[in-house]
Amino acid sequence: MPTEEKVTRKLRAILSADVKGYSLLMSDDEAFTIRTLKEYRSIMSTHIEQNNGRVVDAPGDNLLAEFSSVVDAVQCAVEIQKKLTEKNKDLPLDRRLEFRIGVNIGDVVQDGDSLYGEGVNIAARIEALADPGGVCISRNAYEHIKNKLKLGYEYIGEHAVKNIKDPVRAYKVLISPEDAGKLIGEEPKTPTGKWIWPAVVVGTIILTLIGYQVYQKMSAPEFEPASVTEMAFPLPEKPSIAVLPFDNMSGDPEQEYFSDGITEDIITALSKTNELFVIARNSTFVYKDKPVNVKQVAEELGVRYVLEGNIRKTEDRVRITAQLIDATTGRHLWAENYDRDLKNIFALQDEITLKIVNALEIELTEGEQARMWGKKYKNLDIYLKRMELISLLRKGTKESLTRFGQLAQEVVDMAPESPVGYRGLGLYYWGLAARGKSPPENMKKAIELVQKALSLDESDAHSHSILGLVYSRMRQYEEAIAAGERSIEIVPNGATYHAILGQTLCYVGKIDEGIAQLNQGIRLNPFPNYLYPSNLGRCYLIMGQYEKALTEFKKAVQLAPKSPPLHVYLAVTYALLDRTKEARASAERALELYPGITVDFTIKTSRWKNQAHLKLIVDAMRKAGFPEGA
Repeated sequence: MPTEEKVTRKLRAILSADVKGYSLLMSDDEAFTIRTLKEYRSIMSTHIEQNNGRVVDAPGDNLLAEFSSVVDAVQCAVEIQKKLTEKNKDLPLDRRLEFRIGVNIGDVVQDGDSLYGEGVNIAARIEALADPGGVCISRNAYEHIKNKLKLGYEYIGEHAVKNIKDPVRAYKVLISPEDAGKLIGEEPKTPTGKWIWPAVVVGTIILTLIGYQVYQKMSAPEFEPASVTEMAFPLPEKPSIAVLPFDNMSGDPEQEYFSDGITEDIITALSKTNELFVIARNSTFVYKDKPVNVKQVAEELGVRYVLEGNIRKTEDRVRITAQLIDATTGRHLWAENYDRDLKNIFALQDEITLKIVNALEIELTEGEQARMWGKKYKNLDIYLKRMELISLLRKGTKESLTRFGQLAQEVVDMAPESPVGYRGLGLYYWGLAARGKSPPENMKKAIELVQKALSLDESDAHSHSILGLVYSRMRQYEEAIAAGERSIEIVPNGATYHAILGQTLCYVGKIDEGIAQLNQGIRLNPFPNYLYPSNLGRCYLIMGQYEKALTEFKKAVQLAPKSPPLHVYLAVTYALLDRTKEARASAERALELYPGITVDFTIKTSRWKNQAHLKLIVDAMRKAGFPEGA
């Protein structure tokens, strides 16, 4: 018989901390932020040790610690914030590292030196409720410390937090000495002493109404429903769903790519049927590692259903919790826990996808079933490497591109019968060509490799879309459009595929069709990257709708302020609106970012098929003050 896994449970106070705006601080000054973070983490570790605690984990800007006493945990949190506040006074406002700290007491599971379980999860969720430089504690923690420390507290109510079934009551800790002993806000009361008789009366009333309450319980929402009238987009006629990024519960940041990959595969599988409306990965991953509620997600994305869950991957097993929610009624449609061998991950993905389809009462055609549950990754190692490829692609750095090419070649060597490696290598060579490295040679290699991938699996929508990108850059527009249309035929909900096809259609002068495809891409991906508004702006530019073009280019520049082409198009649009001063300012910014931009360069590299369109842009560039050539 198999040996049962031994689980060690214990009651612990958990301290969870992270930095407000860490990603932005890193992008502004990575070296300074890392140096300051190391210094602050050392301070925190010292205080944790002095208060009889232990640092459990400290990935990135996060820190997790455990204490035997919740009094020690809260005292430590307050000491840390006071010390870091003093340290931050010496730094400019835009350089300060302000931690948010959450403290909870609850049952945890110990696995080696790591801790898991709801006690840890709640601490992480209420941490996000804390103010920068502040401390937030759970109701359980408050009950243990309310009369033991010279602090004040502000009750901030019940909060529905991700992956926790019941709402969590939370309190902000008031650190200032003058707030000691204060309790601000409503505190739920427990009947005692002189209130016993009123409590009996209330109990009698409750017993009288209990039959009605039981009846109501079956239909009452489990959380506040989303309002259809408050949604940012009209609710589609077909069932609409957003799959939120599954939380990585492995305790190892290096496993993040695995939980992200599982999420993306479920999104991709659901996207292959035209009977569903599926929000793109880019928009749902906006909520990654954030304390969000289903009502907010549904209203911001304009969907009825939301899938959320978490994943824990060990060496040879995977545990997944998933739940499907109808946001408009506030109720769960189903929730399941899975504990399987890692080698069975493909079957597990299919099972979750099938549960969703059945719950939404979707009838699939035979072709959709074949696409949705086609087994393309029979080799687990290839599947895991594919997930790593996706993670590298998202990073977009020079180093990640190099590693992407190396890993794609490894996949080709390991599994020459799989399209994954060839497709990845094709995208790698396209990326090199797009960056100006031997464009003719690398474009040719890209086409050969992607066509090889399609010869192994013609139904691979991603390969068709990559082929469309390559053909478009080579100005083979009819081939590009055919490839783009095939990608959408295979994956009707592919936001990126719609956007790429829309861009190509605009290049060849099919403006109305291009705008329709781009708008569909944006509806499927409500939080798009800069390419969506940028391409939409180009379409409006050619249509002569310059104000609309300007609006879209401004959106794009906000998303990618250091992209030279965006500032070029901004300058062109201002020039066409006769706003010469703003046109010249945008041109100066473009040339500051990339001095090699000239009118001649634009003519040589343009993908506009219609020469009248190209002339419009070139003339506007001259008006904005761009140089003619080297």
